[in-house]
Amino acid sequence: MAGVLAGMRVVEGSAFVAVPLAGMTLAQMGADVIRFDRPQGGLDAHRWPVTKDGTSLFWAGLNKGKRSLAVDMARPEGQEIISELICAPGPDAGMFLTNLRVRGWMDYPALKARREDLIMVSLLGTRRGEPAVDYTVNPSLGFPMATGAEGSAEPVAHVLPAWDCIAGGMVVQALLAAERHRLRTGKGQVAELALKDVAAAMLANLGIVGEVVANGVDRPKAGNSLYGAYGQDFTLACGRRVMVIGLTDRQWRGLVKVLGLAQEVANLGQRMALDLSKEGDRWEARKEITALFAPWFAARRLEVVAPLFDGAGLTWSVFRSFAQAVAEDPDLSEENPMMRVIHQPGVGALPVPGSPVTFSDLERMGPVPAPVLGEHTEAILADVLGLGSGQIGRLMDEGVVSQGVAPKRAA
Repeated sequence: MAGVLAGMRVVEGSAFVAVPLAGMTLAQMGADVIRFDRPQGGLDAHRWPVTKDGTSLFWAGLNKGKRSLAVDMARPEGQEIISELICAPGPDAGMFLTNLRVRGWMDYPALKARREDLIMVSLLGTRRGEPAVDYTVNPSLGFPMATGAEGSAEPVAHVLPAWDCIAGGMVVQALLAAERHRLRTGKGQVAELALKDVAAAMLANLGIVGEVVANGVDRPKAGNSLYGAYGQDFTLACGRRVMVIGLTDRQWRGLVKVLGLAQEVANLGQRMALDLSKEGDRWEARKEITALFAPWFAARRLEVVAPLFDGAGLTWSVFRSFAQAVAEDPDLSEENPMMRVIHQPGVGALPVPGSPVTFSDLERMGPVPAPVLGEHTEAILADVLGLGSGQIGRLMDEGVVSQGVAPKRAA
């Protein structure tokens, strides 16, 4: 089946999370995304998590649906192949995603000299070109100091690389916006963004910069409480833990009704001179509200709470480990139309997602396994660059390029 971006060809030279995620996002919408790497693999070829045989599940997860070219970038012939591939003709080609800081032959001026309407999207670490990853950006902007148990002093670095994930989406946006501009004007361009700028923008967009500057507030740790409203975790009689949310008025009223504590909540508001129909007042009274609610949760098991909350349409969730989520959550199984069990070379059968986006006029594309490193080298050289079998054979014999071989299936 064809995706919404069928016919588009994008070349990707990348590592880490954001740009591989961007390329995969485009591939899952139907674009032909060609990723190039060194024959021995790029910086993330063996990144954890890995199988017991050493196959990278990280690679498999972020490169689904792409084609893979293995080429020696240190050699002039390899550089020429990459440059020709990026700048190959065609109205739906000439698009390049990268976070590799290669000066000279693979920078924008050099590539633009080969194709005037080239579109290049380049992700930096910082706007000054310094290296940065999510795990350095996040501490620099304050989030770990506001994360963790109330009253604790130790910073908590979040396990989710949030800025990488957001930056990956913004790389896609930049590419599609630049392509729209090229379609209207015939002009290409380079679009640059920095991982730290993505995070800094969101820090301000969420009002946190304003909170510091306008209110003089350095937000403290609040454990699992939902800042500025009411949301809290509770332990049930069975030992499982749940998170309940009373952010909006509807969520709050529904929660109080199911718990059967409307009169007690009204009395609490009067006693504290707070209007608990307001988000901010619920935040001010969060500890007292939690103390009022806790006995209800402590007396009930998950199998009792879950149907009550679901039946009332409450906003809530049970806490799970990753393993519990895989075992229990149907959204991680083939009950979810996004998910399919496929065979990933070197790994075996895995439930993997296609694109989370559905389009009303197109059938949903199923997920495609990540390629073996260099799996499509011969086809790319022949079909895109027009090289003959003799030329391709010579390049392989001389080690300029290599053709991937599928690893043995994991036991």
